[in-house]
Amino acid sequence: MLARENRLTSAADFKSTMKQGQKQISDHVIVYLKRDEAEPHARFGFIVGKPVAGAVGRNLVKRRLRAIARELLLTNPAEYLTVVRALPGAAEIDWNRLHEEVLSAFEKAKQKRTKA
Repeated sequence: MLARENRLTSAADFKSTMKQGQKQISDHVIVYLKRDEAEPHARFGFIVGKPVAGAVGRNLVKRRLRAIARELLLTNPAEYLTVVRALPGAAEIDWNRLHEEVLSAFEKAKQKRTKA
């Protein structure tokens, strides 16, 4: 579990990150990234709906995404709000591919953000 200060908890936070943030799509995830310089901590939220898999598969994907988020917390500045949405098929891929897709999408969204 991520620390409370590192989690997006309100619907308003999810909505603003998805509406105002940069969006990067990969095969199995969509990463939304919003920079908020007033934010003291990087915060992550995850959307893993029923089309992804059954309950066991969804929980597996959520655990993997949280592990990837913990890694990103160590290497990225505090001002980013991030929503990771899992797409159907995310439960069938292995850890390495999911890890690679999320990190790649995060970096591409961050690059788009700095260009915008």
